[in-house]
Amino acid sequence: MAQQFVKAQIKEDKVVVFLKPTCPFCVTAEKVLSKYRFKPGHLELVDISGRSDMNSMQDYFLEITGARTVPRVFIGEKCIGGGSDVEQLDRNGKLQGMLEQIGALQ
Repeated sequence: MAQQFVKAQIKEDKVVVFLKPTCPFCVTAEKVLSKYRFKPGHLELVDISGRSDMNSMQDYFLEITGARTVPRVFIGEKCIGGGSDVEQLDRNGKLQGMLEQIGALQ
């Protein structure tokens, strides 16, 4: 069920962040992404902290991304990593291009 939920969220024209609100790296990812103007419905923040299948979901993240930690940030169908990775891509000027490439920005 966790796999189906994750797969259903990830779309080629969307940015999806699986997170826990109390996680400082999740807060960092949200803060960085909040600087961009997304088209309506093209940024999805998914809080997994209260879900009964949270551990299964994180096990699935490990399987498909190599890490079970949050945040797991997907730009389109590709996982780009976590909070530090998003911050680094933004600092290097690469994040905007990635967001534009999938058509997520206004």
